[in-house]
Amino acid sequence: MELNLAPFDVDGTFKANHLHHIEHACIATAFSLHALFAILLDKFRPTKHESNIDIGHFLVTMAFTQELLLFHFHTTDHVGLEGQYHWLLQQIVLVCLIFTLLSLWLPKSFMVCYVRSLSVIFQGLWLIVMGYMLWTPEFAPKGCGLRKDNYGRDVIKCSDEESLHRAKALVNILFSWFFIGMMGFGVSFYWSVSKIFEVNNNELMEVGVEEGDCCTSGEDNQGFLQGKRVLPFDLEK
Repeated sequence: MELNLAPFDVDGTFKANHLHHIEHACIATAFSLHALFAILLDKFRPTKHESNIDIGHFLVTMAFTQELLLFHFHTTDHVGLEGQYHWLLQQIVLVCLIFTLLSLWLPKSFMVCYVRSLSVIFQGLWLIVMGYMLWTPEFAPKGCGLRKDNYGRDVIKCSDEESLHRAKALVNILFSWFFIGMMGFGVSFYWSVSKIFEVNNNELMEVGVEEGDCCTSGEDNQGFLQGKRVLPFDLEK
């Protein structure tokens, strides 16, 4: 979609007002390649070693690194309100990158995988928030509005410094609300899933099935599925 906006000029060079579209397309391409190779590695398994998972972690690490660099050196405004949204987004991407790197050394750590998953969800939510808040005129803070920049882009501009500082403070508060919401969601989801696993484990113990036993043909090689039951799965093992 980004590249369908005619980013090339008549002489074949990139248009200045479309450079940010090309940057977004590069980010999307990196994650698409990671997804493609992750599916292929999981389906065909060129080796039976755990290096297949490590390669997947390496690819997504490279994708997060590119995303962080492109947003850090983004061609759009890093000074105004849009820059504040991008700066906060960089912090989330950095957390995703750090915990993905940790996955290379601690691939079986539950907390590393869980925090990484929550940070990816947080990044997706914040991108959606940016899409609505930056390009919906009704959501512009008081004293600010959508205007054309030097390249003809619609961006939020504030009338004075006081309005800009107030708008940035509102962005920080909005980010804090979502951060608190992710804290509540993370603990609540973990608690709910733990209860489900605990109930299934109790049911299995009542019928004399030990955790991890491969007792039926319906169970997979990892001891994760058994018919319609979900057996407790310990990442640390």
